[in-house]
Amino acid sequence: MTLRFIYLCLGVALTLVLTADVVRAKELPNILLILTDDLGYGDLACYNDQAKVATPNIDRLASEGILFNDAHSPSTVCTPTRYSILTGQMVFRLGYRGVFTGVGGPCLIKPERLTLAELLQKAGYATAMFGKWHIGLTAFDKEGKPIRNGGPEGIAKIDYSRPFVGGPVDQGFDEFYGTASCPTTDWFYAYIDGNEVPVPPTQKLDRKKLPRHPYGNDCRGGVVASNFNHEEVDLVFLRKSQEFLRRHTKKNPKLPFFLFHSTQAVHLPSFAAKQFQGKSGAGPHGDFLLEMDWVVGQLLTTLKEVGAAENTLVIFSSDNGPEVPTIVAMRRDHKHDGARPWRGVKRDNWEGGHRVPLIMQWPGKITPGTKSNETVCLTDFFATFAAITGQTYPKDAGEDSFNILPAMLSKTGKTENIRPYTLHQTISLALAIRQGKWKYLDHQGSGGNPYNAAKGFHGGLGQYTLPEKAPKAPGQLYDLAKDPGETTNLYFEQPEVTQKLKQLLETTKKSGRSAK
Repeated sequence: MTLRFIYLCLGVALTLVLTADVVRAKELPNILLILTDDLGYGDLACYNDQAKVATPNIDRLASEGILFNDAHSPSTVCTPTRYSILTGQMVFRLGYRGVFTGVGGPCLIKPERLTLAELLQKAGYATAMFGKWHIGLTAFDKEGKPIRNGGPEGIAKIDYSRPFVGGPVDQGFDEFYGTASCPTTDWFYAYIDGNEVPVPPTQKLDRKKLPRHPYGNDCRGGVVASNFNHEEVDLVFLRKSQEFLRRHTKKNPKLPFFLFHSTQAVHLPSFAAKQFQGKSGAGPHGDFLLEMDWVVGQLLTTLKEVGAAENTLVIFSSDNGPEVPTIVAMRRDHKHDGARPWRGVKRDNWEGGHRVPLIMQWPGKITPGTKSNETVCLTDFFATFAAITGQTYPKDAGEDSFNILPAMLSKTGKTENIRPYTLHQTISLALAIRQGKWKYLDHQGSGGNPYNAAKGFHGGLGQYTLPEKAPKAPGQLYDLAKDPGETTNLYFEQPEVTQKLKQLLETTKKSGRSAK
C-alpha cells in the first residue's frame, strides 16, 4: 500500500464526512429567539381579548404556529431568567440574588459551563446576539483590576482600551452588539460591540430632555455616549439583527444560524421611538408595546426577504411578568391589564410574575393555529435545541431543562406531561414548585414586591392585596385548576399535598437538578 493511496483514501473519507456535514446542515433549522423584557401574559391580544393595544404581527405569529398557555420564565426578574435560558440551570442553585446594574459582574456563567450558544456552535451554527445581555461581565480599570461596582463609581473607573470579559462573545456568540444591562435604566448608556465600547459614554445624562410620564421614571442618572439615543435603542437592535440576517444568508447560505434578539421593550422607561409616539391610543407604554410588535414584524419580514423563513424556527417570549408602575398606571388610565388573568406582577411568585407568553413558528413542523396547555419553562430551550440538532450534553449542563419538542410538534396541542414538576424563583430566591394542578410557595406573601408600600416605586400595589385565608401558614398551596387566581391558600386543608411538594422541593435543591 503506497503512501499516495493512503492519502487518497483519507481524502475520500474526509470528503464524505464534509458532504455529510453539509447535508446535515441543510436539514438543521435556523433559530430566531426573540426575548422581550417585562412583557406580561395579558399584554398581547392573542392571550388577552381585552388587551388595549393591537399586536397584529405577534398575533399572526401565533396563528401560524403554536401558542403555549402554560409557559413560565425561570425567574420573576431579568438577570436570573437570562442566565437560565442560556444554561438550562435555575439560578437559585448558584445562590445569586438580585440583578446586575451598569457594568456589574462578573458574568454568572462560569467559563467551564456549556451554554446554549456553544451547544449550537458545536452543531455548526453561526451564532449572534443583539440587544440586552444582563448576565454580568467584567470591565477593568487603568491598572487592569476588575471593576465590581456596577454603579456610577465603577463606571467612572473603566479603561476603555481594555476589552470587557465574560460577555456574549465569551459565551458562544460569534457576534454581539448591545448593552451590558437594562439599556435605558442602568447608569451606563453605551453600546458594546463584541467586547469593546467603540463610543464610550462621556457626557452626563440630562434626564430633563427625556419624555416625562408615569412610565418614564425608571431611568437612573448616569453617563451617555454620543451615539446613544434613549428613544432609538430598539431600532438600533433591530437594524443590527437585520444586517446579520442579510449578511449571513448572502455569504453562508448553507450554514444554519442562531440569532438571539433581546429587546429593550417593554422594560421601563417606556421611551418609544418618535414614529410610534401617540399612535397606540393607550399612552406611552401602549406606544412601546406597539413598537415591540412592529419590531417582531420587521424581523419576520426580513426572514422572508433573505429566503430563510421556511427553514427557521421562530421563538417569541418574555423574561418575566409586567412591571409594577406599568400595571398600576395602565390599569388605572387605560383599562389594560398586562397580567390578566393572573395574580401578581414582576418579582412576585404568583402566576403573574412568571407565566409568560411563548409562541413558536416552524413551517412544515409546527401545526399552524395550535394551542398547548403543556407546562413548560424557558430553561427547556437547552434540551430542546439539543434534541433538534441531534446532540447530547454532559450531566453538568442543562440541569433543569426538558425536551419539549414533542409538545411543539403535536398536531392537536395534546398535553404530553413532559415535566414532572416546574420550579419558580423570585429576586430574593423565594422558591415555589408546581406539579400538575398544585402549586406550593415555600414562603409567605409575594416573595418579591412589598404590597404595603404607600408611595414610591411599589406604591399602588396595596389595592391588589387579597385577604389571607391562612395567615398563620408559613407557605402557600393553591389548586390552579379550581383557583387559577391563587386566592385560597390550602396549606392547612391539604397537609399531605403540602408536605409532598415541600419535600420534593427540598429534594431537588439537594440533588442539584430537576431533569433526569
